[in-house]
Amino acid sequence: YLLSLSSEIEPRSYSEAVQHSCWRDAMQTEIDALVLNKTWDVVEPPPNIKPIGCKWVYKIKRNPDGSIERYKACLIAKRYSQIEGVDYFDTFSPVVKMATIRVVLAIASVHRWTLQQLDVSNAFLHGDLTEDVYMSLPLGFSGQSSTQCCKLRKSLYGLK
Repeated sequence: YLLSLSSEIEPRSYSEAVQHSCWRDAMQTEIDALVLNKTWDVVEPPPNIKPIGCKWVYKIKRNPDGSIERYKACLIAKRYSQIEGVDYFDTFSPVVKMATIRVVLAIASVHRWTLQQLDVSNAFLHGDLTEDVYMSLPLGFSGQSSTQCCKLRKSLYGLK
């Protein structure tokens, strides 16, 4: 009983999360999605570059009745270590404008179309990066050497 109760609490750290198979599976699912998406290349960082850090964030997704739907682990970049004009030049948020949503709803209403909602897994992570961003290897993911890091090819949660 204690084990099931503790797995229903969102961990605050990697060391707490790895104690439960449900969270280890969630982290592996996230890593698999990032690798499949070709989010990064594992490389040796250039000598003048200090990779930004990253961390795991854990969330329990629940059904309307309160039961657990799934355990979600999200890898985020520690953006606070990025410097404007050095690590990035522009910031933006890839979201749909409310006016666009209203137009789609109006057209659907006029034509009496049935609408459906969907969730695109890792949708934010499909945008290519224009700047070189180096990030430390995530906990639980190892490179060929301890000095390697991830050179990001695609955007990652937490980047500016």
